[in-house]
Amino acid sequence: MKDKFVIKGGNQLKGEIEIRGAKNVAFPVLAASLLTDEDCFIDNLPLIEDVFKMLKVMEGMGVKVDWLGKRRIKVNTSQVNPENIPFDIIKFFRGAILLVGPLLARFGRIKFPPPGGCVIGARPIDTHLDAFEQLGIQVSGLGIEKEENGKFFYFQKKENFIPSFYTASFIVKENKQTTREVILKEFSVTATENVLLFTALSERKTILKIADEDYQVQELVKVLRRMGVEIKIRGGNKIEIIGKKKLEGFEYKIISDPIETGTFIIMALATQGEVVIKESELNFLDLFLKRLKDFGAKFKILDEKTIKIFPSGILKMDKIQSLPYPGIHSDLQPELGVLATQSRGPTLIHDPLYEGRFKYLEELNKMGAKIIFCDPHRSIVYGPTKLTGIRFASPDLRAGAALITAGLVAKGETIIENIYQIDRGYEKIEERLQQLGADIKRVEEK
Repeated sequence: MKDKFVIKGGNQLKGEIEIRGAKNVAFPVLAASLLTDEDCFIDNLPLIEDVFKMLKVMEGMGVKVDWLGKRRIKVNTSQVNPENIPFDIIKFFRGAILLVGPLLARFGRIKFPPPGGCVIGARPIDTHLDAFEQLGIQVSGLGIEKEENGKFFYFQKKENFIPSFYTASFIVKENKQTTREVILKEFSVTATENVLLFTALSERKTILKIADEDYQVQELVKVLRRMGVEIKIRGGNKIEIIGKKKLEGFEYKIISDPIETGTFIIMALATQGEVVIKESELNFLDLFLKRLKDFGAKFKILDEKTIKIFPSGILKMDKIQSLPYPGIHSDLQPELGVLATQSRGPTLIHDPLYEGRFKYLEELNKMGAKIIFCDPHRSIVYGPTKLTGIRFASPDLRAGAALITAGLVAKGETIIENIYQIDRGYEKIEERLQQLGADIKRVEEK
């Protein structure tokens, strides 16, 4: 059985909605639990497919997960065995890359397949591998694995071939008096997190440069500090880490998802709605909100966790550029692209991070939008245009949410298939939109 969303557009969103826990915070926090034998308590877990996958991977390795409530769990990793990593799940789940750092730190050697995830362009893990090599870890990318009579045979990868799995190992040669330095090849959230997780069990001082400082990194830092790691965030995207050989368990409540907040803000604006959004992490959306205000959006911040969106008429956008934090998050670029179709004049959309982020724009053109593709990273959206509902498959997680927005404003019926991609990051999004007056249904399709 495959589900699809059926949307009849034209309804203004009205009412209140509460934001769920941050998907991209759940992954590194769960990974951090692998650094200790003690119990770890995690609250406000988002009940989404990617989180369930992460837990399934961990349980496959012997981690004990007890549900203490609807969104609260107790995790104990004292019996974890990295040799039991379920490869079949990881190959379709990119967030699992964050298991590499803590497992290497704890066991010294692992075998790990390249992770999967959204197809939004080239997303190699070379930044992770380069950082690990700077930390003294030997990484070999191997090709085909064959089992015969209980033994494994490894075939070396060919040039420009993505290996079926990697092996990584390191020898402990700790010198507490020597500071080591790691310079990332690019701003990468997950590579930053992996370095933090790996060095958390090392008493040697590590200086990480070109570190990403987005919300999920900041939250991971809070958790590692509670476990006993000494971490200082310096200016200029530099982080200093001094770990401990034995870390404590922790209790932590996952913050609300800033990306989900931005998603519902755009949905309200696009439908000329009046929506109160509660439990919002607005402090991570400064530039996003500033640009919306520049475009003519009407909203009021009621308190540090609550924002109210008002009907704003036709906006006038000019340029949207997604950049690493504190820039506008690439995950919100597709939503802004949909909003641009309902705005006056041309809007340049620039996403220098991923060349596959614009697949949703192709679907918008089929719905009646006027969009010119300049190159893989830049497009110009001309508006306002009337969108008409069509049938299509969700290209990826964030594009899927954006295309729901398009369906909410489109005339007629929009059918979105492959909604598993959307379920990976948004918890029962159709039920929550129904409470705001949207005409959206989940339909089972054989």
